[in-house]
Amino acid sequence: MKLLFGTGNPAKLSAMQSRLRQLNIELIGLDDLRIDGKVIPKVAETGKSPLENARLKAIAYYKAFHIPVFSCDSGLYFDNVPDEIQPGVHVRNVNGKCLSDDEMIDYYTGLAKNYGNLVARYRNAICFVADDEHIYEAMSPSMESEKFIITDKPHSTVRKKGFPLDSISLDIKTNMYYYDLPEEKLEQVAVEDGFLEFFRNILKLD
Repeated sequence: MKLLFGTGNPAKLSAMQSRLRQLNIELIGLDDLRIDGKVIPKVAETGKSPLENARLKAIAYYKAFHIPVFSCDSGLYFDNVPDEIQPGVHVRNVNGKCLSDDEMIDYYTGLAKNYGNLVARYRNAICFVADDEHIYEAMSPSMESEKFIITDKPHSTVRKKGFPLDSISLDIKTNMYYYDLPEEKLEQVAVEDGFLEFFRNILKLD
């Protein structure tokens, strides 16, 4: 089965491709359509939750290309910062500015310096538009990441484009940087098991 993953982030596409490979789902991304000369619509992510943003993107891409498509969105939440500082769905957009990878690292290491190591969790959502009459979506606890730590000391390794916060993220159980985790653990961090469950349920796959 071939599906469009509504993302232009190659790191996110690669992680999801790896996670769904066991279900024999072939994923293409927005850049694959751009190569074919298609115009990719710009979607304003104005939702107040990850699910609202995932829905906005999936529906917009389905209307543009009329092929089965899903989109995901995430919100970042900390245990130990004031509500007004919670990133939520605005992980990359701070004070009206869209941050570069380097700016994101600077901003979140600054928070960690101010508040101490940050206990963090991603809340994830997905919306899949199969056709005009079938839309499936979820934002379940099984799609949430495990808690992890945001530290103020970046890893010395070259940063992975598209996942800038991995360089300042520590596994809460081992205190290891994400970059130092085994490959199979990193894949699970990037895409939670709840996404597998979601596709198994709606596509009736074993």
